[in-house]
Amino acid sequence: PNSVVVVDEAYIDFGGETAISLVDRFPNLLVTQTLSKSRSLAGLRVGLAVGHPDLIEALERIKNSFNSYPLDRLANVGAAAALEDREYFDKTCRLVIENREWVVTQLEAKGFEVLPSAANFIFARHPKHDAAALAAKLREQGVIVRHFKQERIAQFLRISIGTPEQNQALIDGLGDL
Repeated sequence: PNSVVVVDEAYIDFGGETAISLVDRFPNLLVTQTLSKSRSLAGLRVGLAVGHPDLIEALERIKNSFNSYPLDRLANVGAAAALEDREYFDKTCRLVIENREWVVTQLEAKGFEVLPSAANFIFARHPKHDAAALAAKLREQGVIVRHFKQERIAQFLRISIGTPEQNQALIDGLGDL
């Protein structure tokens, strides 16, 4: 209770459950969200924070000292329009979730282990193939996935969910393994 707890909900709209309803019960809770992912505003660097008025006041007090991305008029107008366009937002989220499920099914059919995801990306590994080699093979075919060298995740690929055509290129790029 004497520490601020921040819940980062950057990917909440792709299948998670928000913690915003807990803010009234826990005055030390700050929930942050970005409009970069599900609202398609990555270039504007717009986000929001929900919390006790004292926490929000503290953020307001220091934001211009530490914020390297101040909001301009275009960002404010874009954010407001994105928040008002519920139809586009719902469609975008639905498509990401549907495409994510399709990619998971396709990868599992090829023998991949795919970790559960409620984001616009998945983490997957193949028990018989080195992740770095798979990433290199895909790159040669113009398909970019992320590979991390950290020990615990060195055999995983981080695969962003794209358009159906991009997702198909990923699956085609893996071939028969």
